[in-house]
Amino acid sequence: MLDPDKPILLTGAAGRLGGFLRPQLAKRPGGVRSTDVLPFGPPLPNEEIVTADLADASAIDRAVSGVSAIVHFGAIRIEDRFENILRANIVGTFNVFDAARRQGVKRVVYSSSVHAIGYYESSETIDSSVPHRPDTYYGLSKAFGEDLARFYVDKAKMEIACLRIGTVLEEPKNARHLWSFLSIPDLVRVVDACLDQANLTFDVVYAKSANTRTWWDNSKSVVDYGPQDDSEIYAGRFADADSDPAADPNRRYQGGPFIPLDFGENPPPR
Repeated sequence: MLDPDKPILLTGAAGRLGGFLRPQLAKRPGGVRSTDVLPFGPPLPNEEIVTADLADASAIDRAVSGVSAIVHFGAIRIEDRFENILRANIVGTFNVFDAARRQGVKRVVYSSSVHAIGYYESSETIDSSVPHRPDTYYGLSKAFGEDLARFYVDKAKMEIACLRIGTVLEEPKNARHLWSFLSIPDLVRVVDACLDQANLTFDVVYAKSANTRTWWDNSKSVVDYGPQDDSEIYAGRFADADSDPAADPNRRYQGGPFIPLDFGENPPPR
């Protein structure tokens, strides 16, 4: 049970997904403390805004102080040079988790990604027990974050849900999205469910909508977030929806357009 008198910390609050989550988290008891590396705002009702660099351990300590839980969405969210990924996604995630440990904040919702398992083929259905197969430095950083979460759950008895997030859009934009689609309302649902799950220890959740087409099996997850949307209503828009993805480098693997990238190369639009 989260302390209703303390806010939830949201990292990456100025990002696209953070922008969807801020108003919803602000409605929860205790409100939200939103942070990002650059100033943003104005604050919403029941929201406190704090500027903090994830790689600055002291700043993250201050941001974590006095919160009831953390929703950690702060990161470089596309492929980049390793030194940039290292600073924001790897060192930054360590700083968040370790500040939580030292300050007694048990519950963390961690934004992982499909790109932690991006090299599984689109013909496969996988669950949370499969080994990591990252497709980029970005995916590698998310695999590290999941392993770091497992470590803190085992060693510090924290409670961490890792969300392998698919493609968050209002509507699918191509055939691949029929499998990876996560609607904005379902994004909010899965974060709320992870914050409220009573028996959480360590969990990996494929953050997807209730899609008829799916690569991902959540049967081993304890978090039942009740997704309500289904990408299938958009399938008629895409002539290649039922074609064999094996011949398309952007569809053969679950990582999609991240797969053909060279090391550190930014991906095309998804």
